[in-house]
Amino acid sequence: MKCHSVFIFSNSLLHYRFHPGHPFNQKRIILTKDLLEAVDLLTKKEVIKPRIATEEEIALFHDQAYINAVKQASNGKISKEKGYQFGLGTEDTPIFPNMHKASSILVGSTLTAVDAVLNENYQHALNLGGGLHHGFKRKASGFCIYNDGAVAIKYIREKFNLKVLYIDTDAHHGDGVQEAFYDDPNVCTVSIHETGRYLFPGTGNVNERGIKDGHGYAFNIPIDAFTEDESFIHIYESALTKIATFFKPDVIVSQNGADAHAYDPLTHLCSTMKTFEHIPLLAHKLAHQYCDGKWIALGGGGYDIWRVVPRAWAQIWSVMKTDKVLKGKLPDKWINGWQDESPFTLPLKWDDNKDIVPAIPRKTAIEEKNNHTLIRALKYIK
Repeated sequence: MKCHSVFIFSNSLLHYRFHPGHPFNQKRIILTKDLLEAVDLLTKKEVIKPRIATEEEIALFHDQAYINAVKQASNGKISKEKGYQFGLGTEDTPIFPNMHKASSILVGSTLTAVDAVLNENYQHALNLGGGLHHGFKRKASGFCIYNDGAVAIKYIREKFNLKVLYIDTDAHHGDGVQEAFYDDPNVCTVSIHETGRYLFPGTGNVNERGIKDGHGYAFNIPIDAFTEDESFIHIYESALTKIATFFKPDVIVSQNGADAHAYDPLTHLCSTMKTFEHIPLLAHKLAHQYCDGKWIALGGGGYDIWRVVPRAWAQIWSVMKTDKVLKGKLPDKWINGWQDESPFTLPLKWDDNKDIVPAIPRKTAIEEKNNHTLIRALKYIK
């Protein structure tokens, strides 16, 4: 199945950069794009430049006082105390020049993806610059200033009145998007993430299920540290198949953090590329089954930008275009072009060797615990 898909990109997406030592590094977008071009899977005709979101659009989710604070911080005109009130100037989310504009471009890139799918007859759109799911209405958090996913879903609800299934497979809980739609029965949020016992932001428990009319439309499946491919894939496929059947969405928005991989320096999950092949394949299948193909995929976390993120994110685009994942050797052109700059030996293949994951003594216990969590998360679906 070949689908009409669009890739959102311009160098302006790289302006969202806190400082050289910060783990959030948008260079991974360039690495991914270059990898796709090296395998002749991305052409210039398939690339659309993002627009910048207007302040009015950002205010679909974010409070105006917070937007004003971000603008003040952008010009160095905010006190440390006031910045802290809005989550700005912290170790995770430090202030950098022109941060309002850089953040507005990321929001605009996701809105560009939405418009491509809902206004321009593309079936799928990929915006690797987005997926900043920790941003709150009045606060920056976890490397995220403006929450492009939350703004985009508000935009979809207001402009198109469609039911949205939001799928978040980042290792960190999608807390900001969940909170944005916690009382909305027309937005179903699903987050599969490492348990908050050990990992930021510490939320995303099974009993977080929504409030008021939105009760029963928030699903959280916190999986144990050191979860491997088999368990992650089982949880993902079991949960999403059942939830999509229950909710019957009109459009899917997915956040595709690549930080559940065993190489990721900030998390404790032990997935390999096998997991990142399954994630887009099922999202694609569900989009065609329920949404006439309407699928907007975003980036997210992923802090091994050399060995992990380019391969994981390239698979999303491959599935969007061909309904297949890439196999075999990585192109020599890409490896040779980046190896000197990489602090690691770059992988030679699309998949991983099994020995990258150390033997986990508690593997069976972890799988049993995850299955119990899955049952608890889905038990109220009729």
